[in-house]
Parts: sequence; C-alpha cells; structure tokens
Amino acid sequence: MASDEEIFEKVQETLVDALGVDDDEVESSATLIGDLGAESIDFLDIVFRLEKNFDIKIPRGELFPENLASADSGFVADGKVTEGGIAQLREKMPHADVDSFAADPQVNKIPDLFTVDMICKFVKSRLN
Repeated sequence: MASDEEIFEKVQETLVDALGVDDDEVESSATLIGDLGAESIDFLDIVFRLEKNFDIKIPRGELFPENLASADSGFVADGKVTEGGIAQLREKMPHADVDSFAADPQVNKIPDLFTVDMICKFVKSRLN
C-alpha cells in the first residue's frame, strides 16, 4: 500500500506532465483550474495519466463529475448552490472539501473543489 507521501509525489508528477507546470506549483491546496491553469480538456489527460501511473480504472465522470451546477439541475438558485446541491456534491465528490465550499457556496467557486489534495484522496480510496 502506498503512503500518502508516495501518492502525492506520483500525483504531483502526473500533474507536472499533464499541465506543464513546475513541481513547486503542485501543492496539496493548489486548485487545478485557478492555480495550475487546467482546462476541461486537461481533465481527460489527467484521468488517463492517473490510471496509467497508479494502475487503476477511473470511470468517466467519477473523479471530475460533469454538469454539477447546470442551470437545469435544480441545485442552483441566485448564483449559489442549494442545500440539495451541496448534498449532491458530497455524494458525487466525497474526496473533495465540500464543507469549506458549503460555507460560501457560490457557483463560480465550484472549480475550487478540484484540488491536488482531492486527487490524492481519490487515488488513495482507489488503492485501498
């Protein structure tokens, strides 16, 4: 079983390769989009590389759920994610820090849920 440090190092290496960023930019708290400059197309590459580097299978939409806050989801009102939406985020993204997000659930902050730490927790759950 891989240690948290080993998982982080492999995730860091994966993100450096996929996003063309420097090692020191890939910190646990770094957001994929805001801090590391990832775009939606990069998420496919990240998933592919994680599968290869960790020898795991990641079903589509499991690590990076799609349409979390689409207008027709019923989980958004006045630019904020509703209680039902928060519950949905907790269910779909148990490895993300939804509690911090819930304190100020602005729709435009959803991308901040996708952090290096979230990926590490997801991978760890897959390896165990």
